[in-house]
This record gives sequence, structure tokens and C-alpha cells, in this order.
Amino acid sequence: QVQLVESGGGLVQAGGSLRLSCLGSGRTFRSYDMGWFRQAPGKEREFVAALRWSGSTYYTDSVKGRFSISRDNAKNTVYLQMNSLKPEDTAVYYCAGVGGLIRYNDYKSYDVWGQGTQVTVSS
Repeated sequence: QVQLVESGGGLVQAGGSLRLSCLGSGRTFRSYDMGWFRQAPGKEREFVAALRWSGSTYYTDSVKGRFSISRDNAKNTVYLQMNSLKPEDTAVYYCAGVGGLIRYNDYKSYDVWGQGTQVTVSS
């Protein structure tokens, strides 16, 4: 059973950077397709980025050019590098995984979730 634990959230000024980490456990983690989602207060959970085990990456339009998803299989970790942060990026960020991704931007496609990490961007 794969388990996920996020870290790296915090408070940052607009224009700053953060790197979120998602540590995975379980023998099959390295073959998992992974995604990052976020949820702001009063809003629905929103797709941010995804990374298939094959290496293909996907991003929502609002973060293209600013965020980057990657993984280090030796460390069982998936990262979300966030640059040029904006106040509208403020949310709880969740990493998610699945053994065979169908729709990368649909949270229902993922079956394993972390507990979330808060990212707050001040103006």
C-alpha cells in the first residue's frame, strides 16, 4: 500500500519560491503516476501538475512557466518547484498517486493522497 507525505509548504512573499516534496512509501511507488492538486478556502480541489512514470508532464495553464514537477526515484520523492508565486497560489497543496493514470487533471483518477501542506503567498 503506497502512502504519501507532503512537506515544504509555508509563508512566502509574492514573487518568491517554494519547493514542495511528496515522500512515497511502498514497493510500487516508483511505477506510480503522480499529481499535485490544490484547494483554496471555499473552492473546489484544482489540478496543478502531473507526472507520468514515463516522464510526461502536464500543467494547468495558470502555473505553466512558473511551476515544475519532477521525481527522484532514488529518494522515493516527487517535487513541485514553485517560482514567481502569486497570492492566488495560496491553497493547501496535495500530492496524489495512482498505478495507472486515466485523466491526469481529474482528482477522481487518483487513489492515494497525502495529508496536504499549506502554501500562503502574501502580497
